[in-house]
Amino acid sequence: MYCDKRIAVVIPARNEQDSLPQVLRGIPDYVDRIVVVNDGSTDGTARVLEDTTDPRLLVATHETGMGVGAALSTGYIRALYDGADIVCVMGGDGQMDPDDLQSLLDPIVQDKADYVKGNRFLCQGWNAMPATRLLGNITLSLLSKPITGYWHVWDSQCGYTAIHKTALERIYPHSIYRGYGVPNDILARLHRIHARVLDVPVACLYPERHSQMKAGNLALSLPVLFYKLAKERLAPTDKSGNERPLHPEKS
Repeated sequence: MYCDKRIAVVIPARNEQDSLPQVLRGIPDYVDRIVVVNDGSTDGTARVLEDTTDPRLLVATHETGMGVGAALSTGYIRALYDGADIVCVMGGDGQMDPDDLQSLLDPIVQDKADYVKGNRFLCQGWNAMPATRLLGNITLSLLSKPITGYWHVWDSQCGYTAIHKTALERIYPHSIYRGYGVPNDILARLHRIHARVLDVPVACLYPERHSQMKAGNLALSLPVLFYKLAKERLAPTDKSGNERPLHPEKS
């Protein structure tokens, strides 16, 4: 428990046998549940999870790789069923510092935000990010501002986040975007429900084995997603005056 709130950490993992043990060891004691979604790993990730003795661990398995968004969806739903008040997301690749987790939680605990995103550009060492990744993150963050409606949010692609259960339930976690564009989809959904979103500084860590995100995947999928989000952003309200939720059906 953290400030009387039940905390869950969701870790999407695909072929993370080398980094996952250290990530699991670093989860703070105040976290009540660790939900690891093994997204079709073909290495020793499953064995690592079998050998983990942490009683907080809950494992969900996708037999084939379904995408980081699909893994996140599964993790979110499991965490909600488990009774989490706040659900955080950490990567299985060791790029997120567990010491920053408290900074993500505090604005939600203090009722200052519904969703808190890590912002690597607010921390020293952000320029350690590989040049191509840096340029890509800046470009996508700029494009995300008008599409999601959150003009103050930078580092839109950072996956280190925390969300209150009420906001999570309202954005239909079962239907969030299945691929690498899921952070943008979530932000757009949050804007539709007028959620309070806050940026906080987080460390920019790049261990020897970097993220598996491929530029080609983003180049092919994000333009389509961004077009869809922009179209929905301009959608009118329904007759009751309420904004329609973002594609609650399967994405």
